[in-house]
Amino acid sequence: METRKSPTVTFFLPTAIILIVIGWGGLLATLNFMEPSGGTRWVFFFTTVLALTGTLLPFVAFLNRRFPSQPPATSMVILRQSLWSGVYVATLAWLMIGGVLNPAIAALLAIGLVLIEWMLRLRERSQWRP
Repeated sequence: METRKSPTVTFFLPTAIILIVIGWGGLLATLNFMEPSGGTRWVFFFTTVLALTGTLLPFVAFLNRRFPSQPPATSMVILRQSLWSGVYVATLAWLMIGGVLNPAIAALLAIGLVLIEWMLRLRERSQWRP
């Protein structure tokens, strides 16, 4: 029986570089060249998600490779896990702009996202594959 492994970190480098360039470049352009308005705020959140997803993608791939799970994480799982971190930070920024962010809300949001990912991985593990 063949053992599968998670994709290597180098498999994700082209995607990570594209996301980093678009995300951090867009974030820099948003902060330096745009007037603050409703549309600019959504561009800020979008580029924040792209920038952090791309930045953390190789790290998440390394962690999934270093600590293997059963079944092994596919490329979509690794991308999803990296995307969760980008969404988490953008949500924290959104809550901070509204003035409602505190450590309890940040911790509860992190626990909620970890639970969602854990349930998704649990569902993948329970699928029967002949």
